Amino acid sequence: MTRVLFVCTGNVHRSVLAERLLAARLAPGSAVRPESAGTQARPWSGMEASTRAVLEDMGGDGSGFVARPLTAQLVAGAALVLGLAHEHREAAVRLAPTALRRCFTLKEFVRLAAGGADVVRGGGAGGEGTATTHGDVPDGRAPRAVDGFDVVVAATAGRRGAVPPVPPAEDEIPDPWGRPHAVLYGCAREIDGAVSALARLLDAERAAEPKVRAPGERLK
Repeated sequence: MTRVLFVCTGNVHRSVLAERLLAARLAPGSAVRPESAGTQARPWSGMEASTRAVLEDMGGDGSGFVARPLTAQLVAGAALVLGLAHEHREAAVRLAPTALRRCFTLKEFVRLAAGGADVVRGGGAGGEGTATTHGDVPDGRAPRAVDGFDVVVAATAGRRGAVPPVPPAEDEIPDPWGRPHAVLYGCAREIDGAVSALARLLDAERAAEPKVRAPGERLK
């Protein structure tokens, strides 16, 4: 499996919504495994009630969730780390500096990847992806990703200095903590738009992978 790690502050609203909404938007059988953590999270089993209500209203699954703090091991084991704000991306890089090129904000990654679709699909400077699975990764080693995914991430990282910058706030999703329910719902809709775009990108890369024919199987 290829892990995509979403990071916010408490692992209560934003990163939870991103994790579970991406899971709901990916195609069946996807090799991508969405996960989440918080820079100030406390281990806690169960999803916050207002978050779960909004999530399930949007078609996500709120069952079996456990909040957890961000660690160096989680960052090192993820093929892609997506903060909901710049502070979350920076916290991930401080924990695992070698993961710098795999750390973005969610909106930054979608913006850069979508803007460079031709570059991403062409493979960029990274060449062809390596067909591997992604599971537990020993400390200090960069994770490997399924075919094409590592190419997408590398090409997107390469566009950081090649496109005009945007105001920092445009690459962040504000924290709805303590604000009215309508703000939380609006936050969820913004996250859903971003992860839906991410799912389309990942599913497109999966569809573009060469099919391996089993012995005796006819090509369709």
